[in-house]
Amino acid sequence: MILPLLLTVATVAVPVSPQPPWPCPVPAGWDLLAQATLPREGLDGQPIGGFSAAVAEPQPGPAAGPILWLLSDAPRPYLLPVRGVETMGSAPLRIGRRVPLTTTAGDPFPDPLDGEGMVLRGEDLWIVSEGRRTVEQPARLLRFDRRSGRLREALDLPEDWRTAPGRGLGANQGPESLTLLPPGFESLLVAAERPLLQDRPGQVRLLAFGPLASALAPTGQPAFRPLGSFDLPLEGPAWGLTDLLAWPGEGGPAGLLGLIRGYEAPARWWARLVLLPLPDQAAAPLRPMRQWDLLAAGLTPDNWEGLAAGPPLSDGRPTLVLVSDDNFNPLQASLIARVAPRCASTP
Repeated sequence: MILPLLLTVATVAVPVSPQPPWPCPVPAGWDLLAQATLPREGLDGQPIGGFSAAVAEPQPGPAAGPILWLLSDAPRPYLLPVRGVETMGSAPLRIGRRVPLTTTAGDPFPDPLDGEGMVLRGEDLWIVSEGRRTVEQPARLLRFDRRSGRLREALDLPEDWRTAPGRGLGANQGPESLTLLPPGFESLLVAAERPLLQDRPGQVRLLAFGPLASALAPTGQPAFRPLGSFDLPLEGPAWGLTDLLAWPGEGGPAGLLGLIRGYEAPARWWARLVLLPLPDQAAAPLRPMRQWDLLAAGLTPDNWEGLAAGPPLSDGRPTLVLVSDDNFNPLQASLIARVAPRCASTP
């Protein structure tokens, strides 16, 4: 077991793996290294689940594995720390105690928060919350104190994204993705799950928010700015972009990985990983450069929602960690999977 603390030592952002997410120009596919099921109860005996986002936080020391922080969209939201991702498959995962997320005053939120995307940066925890097209539950960008879990700031999204007749985000349709934008990692990148109501099918809008305060720019005035869109293979209304992961491009170009989920009632799921170029303000939407079927790699068909950079393998290959949202459904489970790129030839 691990005793939880919101990360108190990290003051410099290490958003993703310090290398491109594969050792070859483009992976031929992905190998499932391990998959594990989290318990249904936490250390306090209360139910856990509803995990919608994940961040792997490196720890000091050459032998120390990362802490995988999971964000729950439960009515009373919380973070759950998980250790043992690097040995998953040969040793059980170890969960810590939940860290509640609260209002500025330390009280529970009066309305559901429904956090869907998460970034840890310095002393800040950034969360993007999904909207319901109601006054009580708009989509917002939220900043929390990572030590106490208390809300520091709540930001409304730009007008195009807000609820209006025939406009804005659809109910329960995002935003779901949040990552730091390369190459400088001084801005957040927000993505909708599905097209805004005024946009055409398949077009997923992007927002940048920044620059964020840093040692180089402690008094920056962050602001939202549109950052174009992607044309994604959203094959029907139950498909959506559920997470984005950026990498810095050391040894190769910077870029994005996107996790796309599909669902068909009563219980059929799809999960795809797409390789995306860095967004810009071009008029024409950008298209994926490559996509892979993650279920073909061995993932259990389920509601995969979170994507994080995992610890590298002994052969140098980087890994990705995925987490599923059980929707608080007894017929589903909270799953964690670790995958690695497979090259067509020896790199």
